[in-house]
Amino acid sequence: MSPYSTATQLVTLAADGEGGGNHESLSPYLTGGGALFVLLLLLWVTTRFNRDR
Repeated sequence: MSPYSTATQLVTLAADGEGGGNHESLSPYLTGGGALFVLLLLLWVTTRFNRDR
C-alpha cells in the first residue's frame, strides 16, 4: 500500500463523519475553560513547589 493511497483512504474516512466530526454534547467554551483551569492549576502547583528557600 503506497503512502498516497493510504492518505486518500484516511481523507475519505474523515470526510464521511456526520456533521464534520463535532459532537453535540461538546461545548467549545466548556472544553476551553476546562483546559484553561487545568493549566492554571498546574501552574499554581508548579510555583508552590518551586519556591526559593
